[in-house]
Amino acid sequence: MSFIFGKKKTPAELLRENKRMLDKSIRDIERERQGLQAQEKKLIAEIRKTVKQGQMAAVKVMAKDLIRTRHQITKFYALKSQLQGVSLRIQTLKSTQAMGEAMKGVTKAMAQMNRQMNLPALQKIMQEFEMQNEKMEMVSEVMGDAIDDALEGDAEEEETEELVNQVLDEIGIDVNAELVKAPSTIVAKPEVVNKVAQVEAVGLGDNGIDDDLQARLDNLRKM
Repeated sequence: MSFIFGKKKTPAELLRENKRMLDKSIRDIERERQGLQAQEKKLIAEIRKTVKQGQMAAVKVMAKDLIRTRHQITKFYALKSQLQGVSLRIQTLKSTQAMGEAMKGVTKAMAQMNRQMNLPALQKIMQEFEMQNEKMEMVSEVMGDAIDDALEGDAEEEETEELVNQVLDEIGIDVNAELVKAPSTIVAKPEVVNKVAQVEAVGLGDNGIDDDLQARLDNLRKM
């Protein structure tokens, strides 16, 4: 019918149609199997009733009918299993066909993107990005160091002073007491005082003027 009107079905449509037919056949087989199982139960009940009545010939006939029914149920199970296997194969083909179509579309899109992509421009952009990123990291590092330096100061000095006092307290030294005991002026050593006195006695004359300087003044007056 698809060729009468000049329209050809696509593989996806054919797979969908066959899958629908198989599912319908599986439902029909399942319906028939359920009918046979109901008939099996009915035969079993009739056989029990006939046995109670003592009609053994009728029991044998119904037993043969029960066996044929059970064999038919087994055949329906096998047929259903085969149809489900075919249905799974069709579903696999449908999934493979869908995957092929998707790969075709993805390949086409990738080709278009590759044609539109300018590799030299992209490389230049990446180099610029790397340079700007390094610059930003340097600026951030400098700013961080500046902020750290600005925040350092009184707080660190106080912490240092507290730590020093704590260490001195642990070893039993009182800084304030040691400062009170220290002399306020520096006393010169006796040797240094004696040397200064000797220099002053030798270097100065009666008038408190250096002898060499006094001799030069006398020469100037004679001229």
